[in-house]
Amino acid sequence: MITVIVGIASALVYGAADFLGGTASRRISAVRVTVIAAATGLVTLLIALPFVGGNWSIDAVLLGALSGVTGAVAIGLLYACLAIGPMSILSPLTAVVSAIVPLSIGLVGGERLQPIGYVALVLALVAVVLVGFVPEKGAVRPGLAGLLMAIGSGVAIGAFLVIIDRTPDDSGLVPIVLNRAVSGVVLFAAVGVLALVARSRGTRDARGWRAGLPLALLCGVVDAAANTGLLLGLRLGELSVMAVLTALYPAGTIILAAVVLKERIAPVQIVGLVLAVAAGAMLALA
Repeated sequence: MITVIVGIASALVYGAADFLGGTASRRISAVRVTVIAAATGLVTLLIALPFVGGNWSIDAVLLGALSGVTGAVAIGLLYACLAIGPMSILSPLTAVVSAIVPLSIGLVGGERLQPIGYVALVLALVAVVLVGFVPEKGAVRPGLAGLLMAIGSGVAIGAFLVIIDRTPDDSGLVPIVLNRAVSGVVLFAAVGVLALVARSRGTRDARGWRAGLPLALLCGVVDAAANTGLLLGLRLGELSVMAVLTALYPAGTIILAAVVLKERIAPVQIVGLVLAVAAGAMLALA
């Protein structure tokens, strides 16, 4: 029961971070938002670390750093495939793959649920597709490059979940701190390369940094909270359950967009949200 609550809460918080990041990206570039959020998230976790604690073992450091690499790859591929589009297909595809990879590894590794639990996992996967589906007028079929990058992003996210699940129980926030530090270094390096390329071409982003800075900073704090919740859920429960529940993160984005921006929720997404609630209740019973 606690694992289900933590899993759904983490998914909603991840969705809130995406909402903040997406809103900030309308004011400054998405790359800048990602870098700011990564730095803020790292600072937030470093502040929390002395209070939460954690053993700086070799496994915690190495696995945390490795998860940072997979996280950076996941973000890069995700942004690249969504830029190609269509988002209505590639976004839910990424979420489903990100759930299937750790779900499969968890079940193969010996995790077992009651029969109702397996039905709930299937319902949750269907909910992920429906919640993440955003109807686009005149949407085109995705090309091979977009499909491959979406699948690659989902695999990288799934790998992140598997790696974090393997970290020692006494490591506390150490793996997440290393994750943010390594992914931040990779992202800062990417920004530096992009800046050099833009300078060589004589182009420059005229939007600057200030317009979306507050939202980007808040995005980093919220994302750090989501990662902490994910880590707690993996400590308390099964990888297969947390993987599927975490993949419901688009629900948080959709709900905030409806409340704050007054965006309309499509009927198919409402069905997905209802199925997500039902799946969560069934998992609690399992």
